[in-house]
Amino acid sequence: MHPLQQHLSKEVDLTSAEFEKVLGYFEPISFQKKDQVMHSGQYINHQYYVISGCLRTYLLDRDAKEHTLQFAVENWWSSDYIAYYTGAKSILNIECIEDTELLRVNKKDILLLFEEVPKLERFFRRQLENAFVAFQKRILSNLNNTAEERYDAFLQSYPNIEQRVKNYQIASYLGITPESLSRIRKQVKKNS
Repeated sequence: MHPLQQHLSKEVDLTSAEFEKVLGYFEPISFQKKDQVMHSGQYINHQYYVISGCLRTYLLDRDAKEHTLQFAVENWWSSDYIAYYTGAKSILNIECIEDTELLRVNKKDILLLFEEVPKLERFFRRQLENAFVAFQKRILSNLNNTAEERYDAFLQSYPNIEQRVKNYQIASYLGITPESLSRIRKQVKKNS
């Protein structure tokens, strides 16, 4: 079964014909490690579904410091959703942490698919709901939890990703320094 079909089937039951119609709107694209999928300052009309590989979505602040918002691994979606939904220019960047295979779908094609395969609208509504919950939990965690608790939540959200991404990227996601991350890991190892 195609990875996208398997992913969609978690929320909606599509016939083979419906899935073929859906897949026809998605464009397969490949990137190499360190390639940029998206740059800040662009208008964004696509969402990306990860078939294989790993993406990192990040913001560069005024001081050129990186702030990681999300990692996207297999079966995850990525984009600058503020730009995608509002039509504003992107403020985020998406880079490939590994060689990556994606499916890209255009916003206008998603809207056509909602008309042609109405069940798909339910899938994307659930995706938005889940993303909203995850981002709200992350904001609350950053406001309320210790760095150790945020690290534990990171490991829950991204099991087995530590071998795939650099320490400074994880530290950036957690809002701490790489040195603090090292101390936390040593403490976790000591407590195990």
